[in-house]
Amino acid sequence: MAIATTPVAALPHAFLNQAVPPLGGPVAASSKEIRLTFSEAIEPSFSGIGLATGDGRRITTGPAVIDPGDNKQLVLAVPPLTPGHYRVRWHVVSVDTHRTEGEYSFAVEP
Repeated sequence: MAIATTPVAALPHAFLNQAVPPLGGPVAASSKEIRLTFSEAIEPSFSGIGLATGDGRRITTGPAVIDPGDNKQLVLAVPPLTPGHYRVRWHVVSVDTHRTEGEYSFAVEP
């Protein structure tokens, strides 16, 4: 008797679950950090966040770090942001070595 099986694909990638500031949303005041929460733990050595103005000028920041209380959160301290549009680009490697990346924008209102 033969039994046919269908393999089930695992989803071992770290997907973005939540972002502060929120995706596409305006914020009334500039936040002091960008905080991204992923679907699984990430490797800090191979993960990062970049910040740029709406027209693509890179904003200098320090490195992104893992929240010590939650290894699914990547945090980037940012300088005070003036009103305008900003673009966040991120890349992470999950603890099982799969890489994902993405970007989103937000606006700081006057």
